Amino acid sequence: MRKSVIATPIAGSFPGAPNKMPMARRRIASGILLGALAFNAHAINLLQVYQEALANDAPYASARAALTAGREKTIQGRAGLLPTIGVGGGYSRSNMDATIGGAPANRDFNSNTYTVSLSQPLFRLGNWEQYQQGKLSVAVSEAQFGQAQQDLIVRVAQAYFDVLAAQDALGSVQAQKVAITEQLASAKRNFEVGTATITDTHEAQARYDLAVAQEFAAQNDLEIKRTALQQIIGKPAGGLATLRPGVQLTPPEPANVDQWVQSAERQNYGVLGQQLGLEIAQREIKRNRAGHYPTLDLVASRNHTNQTGSALSPVGSVSDTNTVGVQWAIPLFAGFAVDSKVRESIALEDKARSDLENARRVAAQGARQAFLGVNAGLAQVKALEAAEVSSKSALDSNRLGYQVGVRINIDVLNAQQQLYSTQRDLSKARYDTIVNGLRLKSAAGTLKDEDLVQVNGLLNP
Repeated sequence: MRKSVIATPIAGSFPGAPNKMPMARRRIASGILLGALAFNAHAINLLQVYQEALANDAPYASARAALTAGREKTIQGRAGLLPTIGVGGGYSRSNMDATIGGAPANRDFNSNTYTVSLSQPLFRLGNWEQYQQGKLSVAVSEAQFGQAQQDLIVRVAQAYFDVLAAQDALGSVQAQKVAITEQLASAKRNFEVGTATITDTHEAQARYDLAVAQEFAAQNDLEIKRTALQQIIGKPAGGLATLRPGVQLTPPEPANVDQWVQSAERQNYGVLGQQLGLEIAQREIKRNRAGHYPTLDLVASRNHTNQTGSALSPVGSVSDTNTVGVQWAIPLFAGFAVDSKVRESIALEDKARSDLENARRVAAQGARQAFLGVNAGLAQVKALEAAEVSSKSALDSNRLGYQVGVRINIDVLNAQQQLYSTQRDLSKARYDTIVNGLRLKSAAGTLKDEDLVQVNGLLNP
């Protein structure tokens, strides 16, 4: 919370008022404390943001709708194996004017017919392959939705910690501006009493002006990061819970990168989707080749005809016809269309096989990068924690040296800048390490909501 609080000093309140310096520092500290308490009171955590994303994220909603649509492929494919039943009929009324035996004749007669038909495929290899493709298509939709779920977890975490990093960067700049303001006031006082040169004042003023410019840039960056998070959850996020002070991050388990790579090559949702796509392409070859195979169907029908007469006979008739049998067909020539479709599907199978190999390589590379990112981040966090301790000691030493005259103002300003930059880089390294840990599990295909729960446990309650 220390870095996310906005504490703006009043320029010009320190010079010429050395007796008010302790009170000013107490006001700044009190403002930071009150701001932190107010911020925590309305902060939401990572899990709450994730729940909002589940309800409002547009890409996730699109993936959910695509899954619902994809699950219909099984029913559509199975339809080719089930019987089809149809009813048809017609009604007609006829009027005939004729001369029969030299005498005029006028006749009206009606015809009413209907037919109920049933056809049950007995042997249609193409329909069977289409049914198998439908089941595979459902599995593809589920793999794509699983990938969308993992992507949402990573996107939410990335956007969440980007906001925290931007808050820390802004807090670092503002804290540095407060420290520079105090140093500027000290330089002016020392110049007035003759213990320092005007150069110290000019250097502190230049650093202050630079800090003001950096503050505007940090505020703009924070607003951009908040907008990115708002795009995911569909509304402003408000205050966010921050990492607990001194949180300890754990290395990935297992510690062997090869095991993560092997898991990515087998379980990554992108790889699974391409594997299913290859199976679909292979069955497409069989389905197209079935265009050369005979077909056999069981057919049954009932036909009812009711006529009141006809042009040849004034006597009406009623008839019912029931038919049951088998119907076969042997395709002989289709203008080379079947052969062309087979060659096309073979080429698409080669494409699917290449896409699968590319997906495996991409997943393996993603796992390696994330694994190295986690380990490098842990090492960087450890180094920056040591650097933070050293920077604090260096700043204290430079301040003491400046007071006794063995250090100049620029030394103190440099030490201040080094400390705040180290603290900003330390928080950013922690965030990157956490997100890389989620990316590692996503590449391996093992990322779940429970992993986000564990990350949320690192935040302030």
